[in-house]
Amino acid sequence: MMSALLHRAIESGVKIYNGFAIKHLEDTSQGVEIETEFGWTIRVPNILVAVNGFARRLLSMAEVQPARNQVLITQPIPNLQIEGCFHYDRGYFYFRNIDGRILLGGGRNLDLEREKTDEFGANELIRKALVNLLETVVCPNQQVQIDSWWTGILGLGPIKKPIVEKISPNVTVAVRLSGMGVAIGTLVGQEGAALVME
Repeated sequence: MMSALLHRAIESGVKIYNGFAIKHLEDTSQGVEIETEFGWTIRVPNILVAVNGFARRLLSMAEVQPARNQVLITQPIPNLQIEGCFHYDRGYFYFRNIDGRILLGGGRNLDLEREKTDEFGANELIRKALVNLLETVVCPNQQVQIDSWWTGILGLGPIKKPIVEKISPNVTVAVRLSGMGVAIGTLVGQEGAALVME
């Protein structure tokens, strides 16, 4: 999805800049001033902030709470029979078959306070629980090797509804995807872009 989006953006003449963080932004009468970690200031007419769980780094958004999510993917598993997307323990754990591998993640409820962060990193308590779930419930009696681990940052809030709105004349937000970013991210981005273009 991201590869197709980047390709289409580049074909449309969009310039894409990677490798630097935005420290601060401010909506002024001349446009939105964006201050980068390198000390540069860039001014643009309008901006769409679509950083989900990182929104509070740029804006005063108490209604968006970051939450770290631990995820693993296995090596290919021969004759894997699992099809579909499964949720366990009130939805805090989830797993599915991705090209003959198991993608398994979640478990934030085991250490909620430490996982209320926008910092990437491992939580060994949760990772041990994910491995245990993989070995005892998802793939019991099978030799399964973990290929890789990563963490993602969710944007949560008091209700499971994205925030897509103008918060000032030239700043629009599309955040708080409530752990459903893969499923609804494209639509939320499209709605945010439409608001910017108004």
